[in-house]
Amino acid sequence: MRKEYDFSKAKKNPYASLLKKQITLRLDQEAIDYFKTISGEVGIPYQSLINLYLRDCAASHRKLDMSWK
Repeated sequence: MRKEYDFSKAKKNPYASLLKKQITLRLDQEAIDYFKTISGEVGIPYQSLINLYLRDCAASHRKLDMSWK
């Protein structure tokens, strides 16, 4: 392995912005704790678990039943 590398001609990955986008979500502590507990059991970071769950909901067109009583 070299001690130094020359990155002066390096180019930014053009596909990097298509992979994921950083956003801010406000989640309650119970939801965060739930995914953190599961992440400890399966060995996947909790942010990745939340992303996988949301992708599954979107793929299956799952919707909440928001009926107020």
